[in-house]
Amino acid sequence: MHWWTRRGLLIAVSGLVLMTTLAGGTALAAKTDRAKFKMIVSPAAATCLPHAQADVTIRSLGPVEVMHVEVEGLPPNTDFDSFVIQQPLAPFGVSWYQGDVETNGRGKGDQRFIGRFNIETFAISPMAVTPLRPPHTSDATTGVAFAPIHTFHLGLWFNSPADAVKAGCPGATTPFNGDHTAGIQVLNTANFPDGDGPLRQINP
Repeated sequence: MHWWTRRGLLIAVSGLVLMTTLAGGTALAAKTDRAKFKMIVSPAAATCLPHAQADVTIRSLGPVEVMHVEVEGLPPNTDFDSFVIQQPLAPFGVSWYQGDVETNGRGKGDQRFIGRFNIETFAISPMAVTPLRPPHTSDATTGVAFAPIHTFHLGLWFNSPADAVKAGCPGATTPFNGDHTAGIQVLNTANFPDGDGPLRQINP
């Protein structure tokens, strides 16, 4: 068999394997160390803050990622709480607190977060551990065990129900701040499928 014939056969076989992998939905995510996407207004805030949105950029530095969140269309001089979450809308699933974003007098704000924000972002509890001293009465008193759960979505909450009411939004209390007395969710990444959030784009 001539070398060009063997080469053609190898290319054909490789192409067939690739097509089969894609058809089976098991293709590996493309390697990329950066992404840019938007967060959209949450259903609970759609009437009171119809122009709320955020631009998010993530850049991998190898051991960590830098995530830059720029918000606009929000109430001025107000605190918000940022979370990485399992799915963008209630019941949200596994969620972990990243930090705060504070708006200026024009309802704009930005914050940088450093951590793991990529295709490997996950939480795990190998076995149930009883909390030693819950700092708040609303903290869990018993631990839970769960296998690895990936968290590829983002959400932003009012830091307090009072701030939400001041902005004309519902005044429900949620646990999404350090004291577990936050307001409603304002922004999320529901513009991506539940199981395929934007953090999954980063595959350094």
